[in-house]
Amino acid sequence: MSDLTKATLIQDTSRRIIDNVARVIVGKAEVVVLMLVALLCEGHILIEDVPGIGKTTLAKAFARSLNITFKRIQFTPDLLPSDITGISYFNQKQQEFVFRPGPILANILLADEINRATPRTQAAMLEAMQEQQITVDGETRSLPRPFLVLATQNPVELEGTFPLPEAQLDRFLLRLKLGYPDDDEENRMLLRFEQDNPLAALQPVCQGGDVLQMIQGVRHIRVADNVRRYIVAICRTTRTHNTIELGVSPRGTMALYHASQALAALRGRDYVIPDDAKYLAPMVLTHRIILSPQIRLRGRNTETVIQEIVDSVPVPVEE
Repeated sequence: MSDLTKATLIQDTSRRIIDNVARVIVGKAEVVVLMLVALLCEGHILIEDVPGIGKTTLAKAFARSLNITFKRIQFTPDLLPSDITGISYFNQKQQEFVFRPGPILANILLADEINRATPRTQAAMLEAMQEQQITVDGETRSLPRPFLVLATQNPVELEGTFPLPEAQLDRFLLRLKLGYPDDDEENRMLLRFEQDNPLAALQPVCQGGDVLQMIQGVRHIRVADNVRRYIVAICRTTRTHNTIELGVSPRGTMALYHASQALAALRGRDYVIPDDAKYLAPMVLTHRIILSPQIRLRGRNTETVIQEIVDSVPVPVEE
């Protein structure tokens, strides 16, 4: 099977998933595409938005469309690492220690209000997000594939929260904001949920094995030398820019590279173009930089700085 055929199959499958999720969630097709980008890169997503805009429903509809397991953790200050990873307890009947798995052993994990947990509990997610494994009582266990963490945090209510450290933010492939629906979308949402919850009747349109094949196919998406250098140039510019105190790490460069491959496949191409990287850069890079104090005092944010950098780097053209 050629790489173009694989990309076409990925595009067709993604369309079925997007249309299926749209039976429940109104007007979030672009967000579902980005969720697929993260899933195909085996990365994770940080959603910063206010409560009540459908984050949990979106995650459930996404998992149900793929026919993979979904778990949810409500992060609180008293949450312990063992509440996430699981524990080993002594079974008196069997006269041996038995492992009771935690909710992290799922394909999609919704970490709700992750910044309300203590740093020790937040750190329990690092190994899982980076290496797709957990270590409990000295024994390492692999997590199921595919594995996607959807973490949320409220950008408004910050009292009693613990900001995520840079090392953990760097583990997230994308940072997204869902935003409020427009007038027409909110009206259609009310009509859709008027009598029954459409999530209850939602049926899967593919299987977990299909997702693993899509992940394998994305790795064969071609990136021309000049496009690869363009991606590197964007990320390296963040390290020398006069408004940025801490630039994008090499992990961030790899994230933009692989995300561009996934987006190209979802758009039916077997090759990456500069527009893929330009579109993804604000979502892949903004949470990986730290602005200098003087720039923050002037009211500028990471989104505008990244956009300025993307606009300043020359776009490669085909000879």
